[in-house]
Amino acid sequence: MNFRTDLAIEQHESLENKMYAGIKTKLFKKGSVKITRITVTDDEGAQALMKPQGTYITAEIPPLTKYNNTESEIIDVLSQELKGLLPPKGLVLTVGLGNQNITPDALGPESCNLILATRHISGELAECAGLGSLRPSAVFSTGVLGQTGVETAEVIKGLVKLLNPCAVIVIDALAARRLSRLGCTVQMSDAGIIPGSGVGNRRSAINSSVLGVPVISIGVPTVVDALTLASDLSEKEIEENDESKNMIITPREIDLVISRGARLVALTVNKVLQPHISTDEMLSIVTSV
Repeated sequence: MNFRTDLAIEQHESLENKMYAGIKTKLFKKGSVKITRITVTDDEGAQALMKPQGTYITAEIPPLTKYNNTESEIIDVLSQELKGLLPPKGLVLTVGLGNQNITPDALGPESCNLILATRHISGELAECAGLGSLRPSAVFSTGVLGQTGVETAEVIKGLVKLLNPCAVIVIDALAARRLSRLGCTVQMSDAGIIPGSGVGNRRSAINSSVLGVPVISIGVPTVVDALTLASDLSEKEIEENDESKNMIITPREIDLVISRGARLVALTVNKVLQPHISTDEMLSIVTSV
């Protein structure tokens, strides 16, 4: 059965326990977070999983729509995983993908609003402000092609050429196969991203081959393709038509998913880039800028 999803874990589930030498999996749990790490090492594995070679880390977390007191624990776990994907030193460019005017697609821009940009702050100024030694960081929201007339990949290529970062982090809302994944899953990968692929609107790839530097993607699933969901629930292939191929399903609490998801992703990135600043101090800084 064909289905649309951006999640490597869902593609892996569709393999129905078939074993491939080029697909390695590791599962473990840290507190309330369940981690599935999938590593694709060769072309056969990439073809089977329908994902480029690289590492895909899926964190299953408590639902963002429900209150829980484990945010700091989740941030600690996610930051440890993200740290392992990034170079230890150098300027990091974080880019928020998506359309801020469409709530299910606003994860990237909303996350960028809470990520501390430091490239313009000199060492002396940071010390005077009591911020200590800051790792250089640049943050940018690209908008979408329909707003700017420019492909997102083209915008980022220009920024990389100008800033010469050691790595790029791209943040984007994702599509899942199952409703149960929405708002309770975070995926990180060092294989980059193809924006819109999960909902049949593929844009130009954003990866290390295109940009010339490591590209780390972070995303939270916020939508399910209606045709995929219907086929999955009925366990039979449903013929696509003009109406069904344009139908996307999102939770009623999507505003809360985006708000809390953006906060979680942003604080995770901040913790990796500026580990000496506490979460509370960081929130105070970024919300006052």
